[in-house]
This record gives sequence, structure tokens and C-alpha cells, in this order.
Amino acid sequence: MSTSSSLANFSTCEISDALIKLSVPHGGHIPDIHMVSPNASNSETRICSPAYTVQMVLASDTSAPQLSAHFVDTAPMGSVIVIAAPPEAKSAVWGGLMTAGAQARGATGVIISGRCRDLAEHRALGFHVFSRGHSTLGQSPFTRPTAVNVPLTISPQGPGAETFPAVTVEPGDWMIADEDGVVCVPRDLEQQVIGLATKGRAVDKLCMEDIKAGKGIKDTFKLHRGK
Repeated sequence: MSTSSSLANFSTCEISDALIKLSVPHGGHIPDIHMVSPNASNSETRICSPAYTVQMVLASDTSAPQLSAHFVDTAPMGSVIVIAAPPEAKSAVWGGLMTAGAQARGATGVIISGRCRDLAEHRALGFHVFSRGHSTLGQSPFTRPTAVNVPLTISPQGPGAETFPAVTVEPGDWMIADEDGVVCVPRDLEQQVIGLATKGRAVDKLCMEDIKAGKGIKDTFKLHRGK
């Protein structure tokens, strides 16, 4: 499986716009997951890698399967680790030692629907970490991994969550993350998204030139975007 894509040339905003044009209702966007390392905001930081998925459960769930190996130890080189934690968990599911292990195995970063900890350690290592938040608490005894390389359904959390669709991340889907947020692109839409994002960028360039020259936004949009 390829670990590089021309999707890396585009921002998450450009990619979401393309997915909306393809009638993907959420535009691939996973809300409320933000960059926390190598710092809280950096225009140069970007992930564009295939997803290696990890499903977490509450430790109290004794019916869910146990993993035979630590999920970091089986992360493929060039992948981004995507973790879905139980939304009620207030503990972290990712820490500094996991970052060291993932980095040693060539993973490009981690995207967590949940919390991380050890911010200084991730930042010192320059590892890309995106999460919903952070915690002082470690994974044990609160949560545990139960499956890897399985589809993850990541639902919005908090106020208004019921009005926005969940995103399903399949193993190997393209995950793009930057300071604007996180987007998932299904493998079978990759080339269509690249084509539409390329056209969208050209149109936005014309819009920017006209608006900077003093033309009205409404007229500029109508001229170049047709609306």
C-alpha cells in the first residue's frame, strides 16, 4: 500500500471542499481534533498518511478482545495511527513513551479521538500529535486497546453533535491533518479529490487576486465560482 499521495499538496480546507462537491456530507472532517504537537499551531506541520486504526474500550469492558501485542509495536512504517477512545474517558490513551515507539517504527504521527498526555515529550521529539484534549491520567487502569486495523466510526462530541454526521475511517484511508483540523479521504475517492482540489485552488487564486484589487466579494464569487 502506498504511503504517499498528491493529497499532501493541499490543505485540509481544500480537501474538505472537494469532498463536499463529491456529496460527502461531512466533507471528511472529524470535528474538534486539534494539533497539540510539535506545538499548538504551526503552518508547516502536516500529516498525509494512510490510517492504521486502533479501537479503545473502557477497561471495565471485559467482553472485548485483548490484543496479543502492543498496538504501537505493529504500526506500519509511513502510517498515521488513528485512535478512537470511548468518549466518556477523561484519561489519556497516548503518552510520551508511545510517541518514542511510534517514531522509532517510522509512523508519521497520531490522530486521537480522545486525549493525550506528556505534551513536552511529544514536542521535544517533534512528533505530530492531534487530539481532542489532554489529561494528566495515563491509559491504565481506565482504557485499553481491543482491535487494530478495523473500521472506526468517529462521532462528533459535545453540543450540536447530533446535527453532524459521524466519519468512518477505514484502515488505509488517507488522513490529512494540519493546523485547521483533520480530514479523512476514502481511498477510492483519492484521485477525484485531487482533481477537484486542484481546480478549487485555481479558482480561489483568481478570487484572491480580484478581492485584493478591491473588487466586491459577491461579484468576485459570482464571476469565478458561479454563485
